[in-house]
Amino acid sequence: MKIATFNVNSLRKRLPIVLDWLAQQKPDVLCLQETKVQDSEFPLLALAPSGYHITFRGMKSYNGVAILSRKPPEAVFHGFDDGGESEDARLLRVVIDGIPIVNTYVPQGFEIDSPKYQYKLGWYERLRQYFEKHLSPTKPAIWCGDMNIAPRPMDVHSPEKHLKHVCYHEDARKVYERTLAWGFQDVFVKLYPDRRQYTFWDYRAPSSLEANKGWRIDHILATAPLAEQCTRVDVDVEPRRAKDPSDHTFIWAEFSV
Repeated sequence: MKIATFNVNSLRKRLPIVLDWLAQQKPDVLCLQETKVQDSEFPLLALAPSGYHITFRGMKSYNGVAILSRKPPEAVFHGFDDGGESEDARLLRVVIDGIPIVNTYVPQGFEIDSPKYQYKLGWYERLRQYFEKHLSPTKPAIWCGDMNIAPRPMDVHSPEKHLKHVCYHEDARKVYERTLAWGFQDVFVKLYPDRRQYTFWDYRAPSSLEANKGWRIDHILATAPLAEQCTRVDVDVEPRRAKDPSDHTFIWAEFSV
């Protein structure tokens, strides 16, 4: 099973990139974040030639998640079910071949002193409770998406300059680690613990890609039974060099299930 994730940063703008990548890489599952399209305008017809089954939930201009799969999902769940804000356009869970796949677009947090940052930290706490309710660390499960966290110093360029950034601040990294400790493993780190590789390069710095001043904030994680079966994982940088690219690129992993 080949699983990929990509913050598309407006699906309608990046349709050629997504369709080309699907045709070339042929993943079994592709998780998309930040689709930025309400459900009534989702480009189903444009994606139809790909042959993928498409599950999605979005809103106008912001957020939005989708999962494209070769096989139809056996079950689909949108958002949290904890009685709080539903966040349907940020969390999508499907079951493929009996394996739960959770796709998340975690809030970025804005600024350390902003209520949005506290909301981000609380979002991770809610997510851990969601895992406890719906998944088991002893059974196969995948969690992937744009986590808006660079977990280690090597996952962000010039880490000493970003200690107060909402995607690298100590509190954000700690709450992310606590969420993983529920039972998920980062398969990129598992296979390549010493490899420096980014998945995001900021638009606001036009030379960021050429200078490789990026962040590794897009992740694929698996519970132990599935992490042990991860045979390959990589980041495809080429789509970031394409015409009119997203500021993120694809990361994918293969599992011998």
